Amino acid sequence: MTLFPEIRVVPFARLTQGGRWRAEAMRSYSAPQLLWITKGQGRITVAGVTRGYGAHNAIYIPAHTMHSFEMTGQVYGSAVVFSGVPDLDLPETPHHLRIRDGQVQVELVTLLDALERELAGRKPGAQRAIRHYAGLVSVWLDRQIAVAEDAVPAPDSARRLAAGFAALVEKEFRGPKSVSDYAADLGVTATHLTRICNQTCGRTASDLLSERKISEARRLLADTRAPIKDIAGALGYASPAYFTRAFQARTGQTPRGFRRET
Repeated sequence: MTLFPEIRVVPFARLTQGGRWRAEAMRSYSAPQLLWITKGQGRITVAGVTRGYGAHNAIYIPAHTMHSFEMTGQVYGSAVVFSGVPDLDLPETPHHLRIRDGQVQVELVTLLDALERELAGRKPGAQRAIRHYAGLVSVWLDRQIAVAEDAVPAPDSARRLAAGFAALVEKEFRGPKSVSDYAADLGVTATHLTRICNQTCGRTASDLLSERKISEARRLLADTRAPIKDIAGALGYASPAYFTRAFQARTGQTPRGFRRET
């Protein structure tokens, strides 16, 4: 038990407890998070844009932002989950930072180590120290974003459209809307939207929508006792049979088989 259960510094090894799919599934969290990679490489998709990551990358993901974190081989690092701490003034948009300055790397590692110690401890003034260390991490993040923005051009129209689609999917994926419906909401054709998604993240628009639905289905199957027919209805599938076919096409298992193994 920590003094601030809402704030967590979670080693990557714990992200995959209960199945690797928990880390790699397309999902979102209700709190902002900062991923700090210390070793390894892979790909991460955030708001409809896929990029490779490696050691000394800091990836900031705002609350309710759709993302998937693919790991290849051994990847080490920590996820800092910010929740319940007022006045941190964290960014509203995602940022992928490649930290090449060794001193700047050490600054963040030192802050995270201190934050972990205070979270685990019972020293006098720990709550105040936790708030201050969390604030210093947010200041570190702001400064690195400012440096990166000086060197990187603004997002192009393709990334803006992909991010808009991802935001709509995250908000409405539990309903029956199709890719054509989302495209109409964004003022483009389904063909154009699919072409843009392929360009920004190597997936079709249909793939992104399906991955988000199946990710939530996995979570509900693993973490609740809700009947499969109710899960199908809650995620906008026309029938339990259609849900079963879609789930099996994505995972290689039936919903019942997946639940039995988890």
